[in-house]
Amino acid sequence: MDKKIRVIVAKAGLDGHDRGAKVIAAALRDAGMEVIYTGLRQTPEMIVEAAIQEDVDVIGVSILSGAHMTIFPKIVNLLKERGVNDILVTGGGIISDKDIEKLKSLGVGEIFTPGTSTELIVDYIKNWVKSNPRK
Repeated sequence: MDKKIRVIVAKAGLDGHDRGAKVIAAALRDAGMEVIYTGLRQTPEMIVEAAIQEDVDVIGVSILSGAHMTIFPKIVNLLKERGVNDILVTGGGIISDKDIEKLKSLGVGEIFTPGTSTELIVDYIKNWVKSNPRK
């Protein structure tokens, strides 16, 4: 039997808009993934700590506050500092194409903008986990 994909869905910073994150969490759960929703106002440190404790495959961060160029790099760097290199960091929000490219160059996976189908997100995560088996 295949191990269930484990995903943390997090809202980072002062962003209080969590409807999209909850929709994504429900879609991932409906697709057979195990989802841990961290709730609002998480720091990068809290997200990384929870991801390591929960032994997740994926960290999905929803950011609508404009703080994506601070939050995503901080999460990636904290994972590197902890020697963790097998967790996908992905997410979404209102993020410009220029910033998406910069985030990807820093090690962030796909960034999903408003209107992206949940099927696309589910497929992306499933394909990434299949292509990057954890030790």
